[in-house]
Order: sequence, then structure tokens, then C-alpha cells
Amino acid sequence: MERRWIINQDADEQDIKRLSESLKYSEVLCNLLIQRGIMTKEEALAFFNPKLEDLNNPFLMKDMDKAISRLETAIKNKENILIYGDYDVDGTTSVALVYSFLSDYCDNLDYYIPDRYTEGYGVSIKGIDYAVENNYSLIIVLDCGVKAVDKVEYANDKGIDIIICDHHTPGDSLPEAVAVLDPKREDCNYPCEHLSGCGVGFKLIHAYTQKNNLPYDKLYKLLDLLCVSIASDIVPITEENRILAKFGLIQLNSAPCVGLQTIKKLSNIEKDLTINDIVFKIGPRINAAGRVESGSQSVELLIVKDQAKSKAIGNRIDDINDHRKILDHKMTDQALEEIKSSVSEQNKKSTVLFNKEWHKGVIGIVASRLIETYYRPTVILTESNGMPGMATGSARSVEGYDLYNAISECSEYLENYGGHKYAAGLTLQTKNIPAFTEKFEKYVSETISKEMLTPQINVDAEISFEEINSDFFEKLMDFAPFGPQNLSPIFVTRGVVDYGSSKAVGRNKEHLKLVITDTPGSSYPKSINAIAFGMGDLAKRIHKGDKFDICYALQENVYMGKREIQLLVKDIKFL
Repeated sequence: MERRWIINQDADEQDIKRLSESLKYSEVLCNLLIQRGIMTKEEALAFFNPKLEDLNNPFLMKDMDKAISRLETAIKNKENILIYGDYDVDGTTSVALVYSFLSDYCDNLDYYIPDRYTEGYGVSIKGIDYAVENNYSLIIVLDCGVKAVDKVEYANDKGIDIIICDHHTPGDSLPEAVAVLDPKREDCNYPCEHLSGCGVGFKLIHAYTQKNNLPYDKLYKLLDLLCVSIASDIVPITEENRILAKFGLIQLNSAPCVGLQTIKKLSNIEKDLTINDIVFKIGPRINAAGRVESGSQSVELLIVKDQAKSKAIGNRIDDINDHRKILDHKMTDQALEEIKSSVSEQNKKSTVLFNKEWHKGVIGIVASRLIETYYRPTVILTESNGMPGMATGSARSVEGYDLYNAISECSEYLENYGGHKYAAGLTLQTKNIPAFTEKFEKYVSETISKEMLTPQINVDAEISFEEINSDFFEKLMDFAPFGPQNLSPIFVTRGVVDYGSSKAVGRNKEHLKLVITDTPGSSYPKSINAIAFGMGDLAKRIHKGDKFDICYALQENVYMGKREIQLLVKDIKFL
């Protein structure tokens, strides 16, 4: 797939020189800092050395005082409290975090994860009825609930109070809950708008800790769970999220909870975890239980303290994840074949596919995988379990395109929908799928630009291999943790050639192992190792000696105890 390289404009030369002189950092690194809005030495030191003391006051969040007052009353009166959360990574880590904290202060505590297939997303009538039947007088709802106006009214009628901790965009009106904690509320002036759902739950227990003068050690020990949610829910790793992610990674690598220790071992991760490792190895395993069976298993794993029990649950979840992989590969192949077999489908600006046999828990993954081949807004639909004539779907977008708006424009064909700019869920009657597909395609075609339909790589700077050394790399790693709005810097080096031993590797020779130089013909050419996943077909041309430009990130490769700097190739363009 062709990609556009967008080279970021360098900062002002004088600003770069001034920061370089004060920090004693290279001008390349200082340019990266200024691109991130960091102009002074003081700002740079604060960026490189975040402190937990700099976390925002939780009581700046609208309704936090009401939430804490109600929680204190429930604990004082020994009320039964139910922790309710969504079945994905953000939801299950939220429940595990709040449950683990409150279990030291409340004996009458339990948790509830709705079933993806029989209850669907968000607060359910079945969940409220469970609370009624088991005498719960307070429900703390995490990672959902901000649009559950009718469900909260139902709970109120049953005599149950609800505290909502959500991070999704509210609807036209808020539920009549005791408290609605959501930094995206229009009337909420909390400084960090883009917390994860688990992040909002963390601020609840942060406020409880602060109000009751409790030691902060217990609160900070739960940052491993919060870090997993921040990484997996793809929230911006800036402002408060950067502090939480930084110290969450420290906790995750030094003293994680028993369940996360188990998942780390099952993932065969022997080095310190990064945000990337969580996204691709840790998060999918936690997610798998809710996708294929029940998210309650993930919560059980994350709160368990017994090593043997943790191992048993972890092995079960790992088996579920293996099954999930089989499902998503099979469904992706079927979806790709459906597009390939139709010229009209191939020529569209969007993808909408329905198959009643597809597994509901995997359709979001399939939508993301299709975008890797057909880069355009994508909706994957399947039949809703136990609801004849109804379809449920997951939608994913491409860089810069507001998917939520596009779906909203088709709302007359939908029973329900929710989400944000780049990901959404929807429900509709199967008879309305053709009309929805037609209008969705029409709206996308009229509003998406040609540039949006071509994946782009944002390049931070052009450098030579001579500039890459251990000091440069160590300072670059101070920019971590990397994630949305603080991505791992991408570099371009021009006029690169094979140094003589580049080759295709992998079971099917699908990857490319490179040894390359940008100074051919030099008396002392500098060579560097690189890996290019999925580019094995370029091996012959590269080995032939053709020159090319290379676009990459830097990473550390550890093999048999030896550490070296390696390029992680994003794209190659032959000259």
C-alpha cells in the first residue's frame, strides 16, 4: 500500500539553538522537543521527569464531591456496593482497580461485568436487577453509563443509587445519577479531558484517598492496572496521562499485581514492558475473555492474589485468546474475499459488510484489519445474539476522518450508536442494512478527501546514520512513554543501500532483515541493522544494490544478552 510521507516542519532555528545550548542536547532532539510544545530548559526537565505530585486535584472534576460523599456514606453504613464495568480492557481494569482499592475499606463489595451477547454494551437492566436481587444500594459504574439515562432512571425507581465514572462523550442530557464523573461533560473544567475510563475510576479513589488522609502508597500500587488501560484504550499520552503512564510502567515492570505477572509470562516478555507491548501483547489477552466468553474472567485474574489460581485463570484466558486469533483471521479472510470478488466494493470510499455468522466479539478487530488493506472508513456487522432481525456492528476510521459524524448522518436507520471520531459501535435492523450502507457510502464519498484515503507517515526529522549513537538513543528514550500525541519519533534517511547481507526472513520469508549504509563508497561507511515487517518481497531489489530512502523509528534489539540499536522500518521508497 502506498504511503505519504509528511515531513514535519522544523522549528525556528534560533529556538532550536537556544534550547540545545541550555540542555546540552543535539539540535535534532531539541527540534523534537519544540515540536511537542516544549520551549525551555525548565519545560524540558519537567517533561523528562514527571512527578506524581503533579497529578491534578481530583476534586476539580465536576460532581466529585457528590461522589465521595455518597461513597463515604455507603462505607460508613456498611452498605452493599456493586462495581459495574464494561467487558473490554478499559472496563475490566477499571473494575479491578476500584474493587482492589475499596476491598480494604468495604466488606460488602462485589463486581459485575455485563455479557457482551445477552446484555450488550453499557448499563443493563439485567445488571440492575442483579443489584436489586442481591440488596446492593450503590452501583459504581465504570467506563460506561454517561448515556444510560433510562437505565439510571430504572435503578432510581428500584431504590439504587449510581455513581458514573465515564470518559465517553455525553448525549443531550445526563443521567439522573448521584454523580456523573466525566471530563468530557460540557460543564466540567477538569484539566485533562482525555482520561481513560479506568483513569476516571482512579480519580475517584484518588479523591477518596485525599479526602480521608489515607497513605498514597496503596493508590500508586494500582497504577499498573491504569497503565494497561491507558495503553489499550489509545488515549493521548500527554498531560496527566503521561504521568500516570510513566509511573504505571514502573509499577508494571517492578511489582505488578499477580494477574499481570501471569499475563506477562504468558506473553513471553522478558524485557521491561513498553506501551507498545501492552497494546499488542497484554491488552489483547485481557480483552479476549470479554470478546469470546465473559469479561468477568479478566477481572478475576486481575484481582486474584494466589499465584496458582492466577496461573490457572491466565492459562484459560490465553487459550481463549488463541481461539480469538483463529476467529479473527478466518473472518478477515472472508471479508477480504468478499471485497475482492466485487469490483463495485473495491471502488468504494467506505466498507460496510454483514455476515450473520461472524462472531460479535471479534468484528472490531476485523474492521481494523481490513483498513490495513483497504484504507477507508469500515463498518463490520453481524447478527445480534438472541435478537432476530437485528444486527450489531463495530466501525473504525482512518486518520483525520470523523467516523462518528458519518454514522450520525445515517441515524434514521439505526436503533442505537455510540463512540468517537475513530471508533464506534452501532445497532440496526437487518432490513435497514442496505439503506444504511448506501447512505454511509454517499456521505463518506462527499466528505472524505483523497489524502485521507492514503495512509500517511508523519516524519519528525531527516537524519544521517552518523547521528545515531548510544547517547542519542538514550536521550531519545527520555521522551517515552510513547503513545498518541507523543509518538515514537519517526526519522528519514536518504540514499540508503544494502551493506551486503540484507535478506528475507520469517517462516514464509515475509519480513526483511537489513544491514544498510547511507555512505556507500566512503572509506569508513557506517552501517546499521534494521527490521522491516511484511516487506520481504523487497529483498531481491535491495540486495541488487538499488538506492532507497528509508522511514523508521529507533528501538533497542536484545538478542542472546547483546543489546544494539536497530531501525524499525515503517516504509521504503526506491529512488
